[in-house]
Amino acid sequence: MILSDFFDKVDGIKVNNTHLYFITRVLKPDMKKSAKILDKYDFKVYQIDVNDEIRQHLHDLTKEQLQYLLRKKTEMHEYDVITDDTEQLFTYHMTNKAMSFADVVNNQLQSNPPKIKSLEDIIKTEELWAYCVGFFNKKDDWIYTFRKILSGKVAVDEKDGNKHTKLQKTIRTIFNTRSQKLELIEGETVNLDKQVDCIFYEDTFYIAKKTQFEQIIGLEEEYKVQASEVLVELIETKMIEGLDLVKQQIESNPSIHKKLVRLSKIGNYRDLSPAIIKKMQKVCKQYGDKLKIKEGKLNIEDEADIDLALKMLADYYKRGEVSGKSYGTFAGRKIDIVEAG
Repeated sequence: MILSDFFDKVDGIKVNNTHLYFITRVLKPDMKKSAKILDKYDFKVYQIDVNDEIRQHLHDLTKEQLQYLLRKKTEMHEYDVITDDTEQLFTYHMTNKAMSFADVVNNQLQSNPPKIKSLEDIIKTEELWAYCVGFFNKKDDWIYTFRKILSGKVAVDEKDGNKHTKLQKTIRTIFNTRSQKLELIEGETVNLDKQVDCIFYEDTFYIAKKTQFEQIIGLEEEYKVQASEVLVELIETKMIEGLDLVKQQIESNPSIHKKLVRLSKIGNYRDLSPAIIKKMQKVCKQYGDKLKIKEGKLNIEDEADIDLALKMLADYYKRGEVSGKSYGTFAGRKIDIVEAG
């Protein structure tokens, strides 16, 4: 089991071989609007000097998280846009991946990144995006963990008249258990969560938190762009009414993005016809659902209609060949049947 191997590796690595990095994101100059999100941004890696106490904390925390994942993540599967079971560890291979984030893991982390002297100077022009903990075992043998940084986790003492940033509206304090007093925190602060979103080792991400991983490397935003492209193709079929409601959902509901991307991979909508829609209606009736049809076309009037239409276009209902039992899922991989010789 790969997680137990990671735990043994980290456990055997000396605490002083634990390193902390911040990753920032900035829009590339002169980037065209048509460019893919995966290529629109530059990611930069910075080293952070930490004291022995924090280094020990990061080391212990990572082992705790690996133990937690060992208990919870019982299966390992290759990453897919839509999957059914969250109690899994997903793999995502970075070999030959054409995306800006690849430079972080393939080059920058191994090339002695510059050290941060002031967070304030950096976040004036760059977005603090994620942090990374690196564990150095021996030559070219590193394990990295990543965690997405939320904007609310960063606090900087800002000055009046700084056009790039906003003034702090709160004071930052900590309860000192030794003095038993609430004390003021001065300077720049970043909260390091007791979480690991993904692990990177030898060209592969091992994903514990799928949504956060997609945010880190840019897949989440890319899916929104792809979802809009699929919507255009659905409109071009001229077989679906009410797609303006789907357009509204794309802007306000990220969960629909992956379903639409899933449709593009299946491609069933490209052959949509009145006969196929009539078959969809029959299938829905079998499962107690009512598919709205108007003049031979799918008719979408509300969110429930969107959900049902997407289910039909994605072959949501499936039947087990052995048991004959019916299942409902957006996931699944097409299998070619081997003819008996």
